[in-house]
This record gives sequence, structure tokens and C-alpha cells, in this order.
Amino acid sequence: MAARRGMTKAQEIAYDLREQIQSGRLTPGEALPSEARMMSQYGYSRETVRAGVRMLIEEGLVVTGQGQGKYVREDYPPVVWNWTTLESRSRHANAVEGRTAGDQWASVIEEDGSAPRQEITVSIVVPPPHVGERLELQEGSLVVARKRVRFIDNRPYALADSYFPQELVAGTPLMEPRDVAAPGGILASVGLVQAKYVDEISVRMPTHQEAELLGLPSATPVAEHTRTGYDADDRPLRCMVTILPGDRHKILYEVSTD
Repeated sequence: MAARRGMTKAQEIAYDLREQIQSGRLTPGEALPSEARMMSQYGYSRETVRAGVRMLIEEGLVVTGQGQGKYVREDYPPVVWNWTTLESRSRHANAVEGRTAGDQWASVIEEDGSAPRQEITVSIVVPPPHVGERLELQEGSLVVARKRVRFIDNRPYALADSYFPQELVAGTPLMEPRDVAAPGGILASVGLVQAKYVDEISVRMPTHQEAELLGLPSATPVAEHTRTGYDADDRPLRCMVTILPGDRHKILYEVSTD
């Protein structure tokens, strides 16, 4: 490999491997050449080869597999989230238990021809501070937390944690650690109608726990979407925090100009 002006030896290796990945000569999921092979090919030391590969790991183009193997990062088919219509009452009216998972996420995935699955846990907890603020709770108040890891075709795609004031949902199906749904939504079925949503979106790096649950390679940012639902009297009924890895999601909004 001819030296490129201004580059260190490690940068040359990273540049060459990056070109192979971007051109498709090294395909998603394919193992990189062994260190011994790259040492022979480039004529550089093992430490230099490792430094070049490490640059691509830090960029998120290469991941470490079992053992010492290094692989081209796999592509995830992107999911489009249309938050203009997701969780709308008109869609909720067609909910069927076991198919729509209550918040309609599963039905949207099925419509796209993929297989959704959720791992659900339910607990009574003191909410995270920002959730307590959105729900206008006094410090130390308890909430019902429904935490979900969402899979598409058995690959982890998102985390979705919904929090409800305990006194509002005690004894309702929302206490059950499984997919639940009702025409109009579970909250509406018990007389708690969400009249509006307030959405907040931030982009950040994942926590260690989020990265583990979602199997995130290095250098993968996430979007944190917080949706708070209010009734007609502006009383907060629910706060849902969704963690969306940046390499497998697109967010769509339709905004009226009126």
C-alpha cells in the first residue's frame, strides 16, 4: 500500500479498510483479514495494524466478535416511526390484543412485513427525576413502570419504558407483564383518555445498560424520545421514554402549517 501524504501508518491502514467497507469489498458481518495477514500485506507491525483497526472500531465501522475476531458492522434495516399517527385514537380503535401490543408498535412492524417481539417487565418504583417532573409527582411518589425491550426479527431495536401514577392504573391490565390492548387504548378503557401528547427528543450516547440491552457497537448514538400524555384537564396520565439507536431508526413527523 503506497503511503498517503500526511497520514500515519495506522491511519493508512484505517483508510484502506474503510474504503473496502464503503465500496462493498468487505461486506457487513464479514471478518477482517487476520492481523498476521494485514502485517504481511501492509508491511507494518502488529501494534500498528491494531491501531488502524481500533480507529474503525471507534468510528463504529468495525465491531469485536467472540474471541479476538473483528467484523464489519452489520446493517440494520431502518424502522420509520411516524409519530404523527402512532398512538392516535383512530389507530387504537382497531387494536386487537396479542397483535398490537397496546401502543400499536407491533402492528406497525407487522404491516412492514417483519416479526415484532417484546420482553416486558412490570414493577412499582420511584420514577427517574425527569419522569417524575413530567408526571408532576411529589418526590418519593410511586409509579407503575412497564419496561419493554423491543425486537424485530429477533434483533433488539428499541427500549420503551412507560410510567403511570400508581393510583391511576392499580388493578388495570397495565399491571400485567404481557402485551395488552383494548379498543381506544388501555387508559381510555378505564376512563383515562389522553387528549394530547407533548414530545421531547434528545440525542446522546447510550448508557452502559442501554448498550448491553440493545447490543450496540461502539460509537452508536441514541435518540431519547419522551412522550407525556395529558387528559383534557392537562393532568399527566403517562410518560413513555423510548430509546432508539441511531443506526436503525428514522423519525417522521407531519406538521400542519395552519
